[in-house]
Amino acid sequence: MVYFRTINAWVGLALLLALSSCEKFLPPDPGGENVLEGPLDGLTPSQNNQFLKGDALFSKIYTPQEGLGPIFIQNSCVGCHTVGGKGIPANLVTRFAFKNGNNYDYLLEEGGPQHQTNAISNYSTELIPEKANVFTKRLPPAVTGFGYIAAIHDSLILSWEDSSDTNSDGISGRASYVIPRNNFTPQLIHIERDGKYLARFGKKASKIRLIDQVAFALKEDIGITNDFEPYDLYNYKTGVQSVDAIADPEVTSAVLQNLVFYLRTLKSPPRRNENDPDVLAGEQLFSAIGCISCHRPSFKTAKSDIEQLSEKEFAPYSDFLLHDMGAGLDDGFTEGAATSFEWRTAPLWGIGLASSSQGGKKYFLHDGRASSIEEAVSYHGGEAASRKNAFLKLSPEDKEKVVKFVESL
Repeated sequence: MVYFRTINAWVGLALLLALSSCEKFLPPDPGGENVLEGPLDGLTPSQNNQFLKGDALFSKIYTPQEGLGPIFIQNSCVGCHTVGGKGIPANLVTRFAFKNGNNYDYLLEEGGPQHQTNAISNYSTELIPEKANVFTKRLPPAVTGFGYIAAIHDSLILSWEDSSDTNSDGISGRASYVIPRNNFTPQLIHIERDGKYLARFGKKASKIRLIDQVAFALKEDIGITNDFEPYDLYNYKTGVQSVDAIADPEVTSAVLQNLVFYLRTLKSPPRRNENDPDVLAGEQLFSAIGCISCHRPSFKTAKSDIEQLSEKEFAPYSDFLLHDMGAGLDDGFTEGAATSFEWRTAPLWGIGLASSSQGGKKYFLHDGRASSIEEAVSYHGGEAASRKNAFLKLSPEDKEKVVKFVESL
């Protein structure tokens, strides 16, 4: 007995020394305020269980036997949205169309609107139709805080709409109203306009609901068919190889629902350093030069079936409206109700944590062309030109304070 206790003591000591010697090689705990992932606080055990199911699906690597492809971009959700954050230029996606005058053909029968760059074994990757003459690049967005955005009542977004600039502040944001899918059932938060409903998801606000965004991404990014997108991607280059051998839809409605629940219950991006004097000064300057005309901090959710999302204050720093951003950000591509030079105001929350999902670097704007906040601001035109000019006229010290504030969001 003494012998075994001695052995155990030596083993324990060896493990302790090994762990101690490894500590200097281990990264420090980043703390909850420095990470994007994680569920909302206060979920019930049942809700946490569903969150974990969705988390596993979001990380799942699909195989051809499970419906991957036959053409695809990534084989998992995290392939584009690492730790729930923004993507990098290496996983930019390309969308294409044929423009004839003011008319756009998204070439849906020829593989549009998105280019799939990979294919499963014995299939060919997609060839963009020669007819396509309009192209745009998109950086995968961060997905945290989506539940709050999904729970906003349309009336709150519409309260900021001013398409004719009646208050003469130079800002004429307009709501993105689109035709809903055939399986759309209006909820209490929705307000109809001539058979259309307000869209809030996507860089040009083309998707009404979170489930629309998820279903589109499953098919267009991974090639996974579902109840909302039941047909395999069409490979224009090969024709006969337009479908795989897996019966459609390739995932059940439960998969969609668990993914949506997971995205609804991801926590919102955490604030950091909000009491720093420079951050506080930067916040005042951000307001003084008019940035809050579009990047509005204060929203409150409507009643929700998830208590943690019901009638909650949150600060996305967006108005979720479409704005004319000028020639510098005109990508030549219309989408939903948006023209080629219009974009939904990008939420700023989490922007200071973007580099954590981008390999330590920073890529801003819809295509990642900007590597700093100041550079991103420099591309603002159209309605935002006066705000950009006001920012550029600030002293270097004041510019840095504004940047510190934005990076604290």
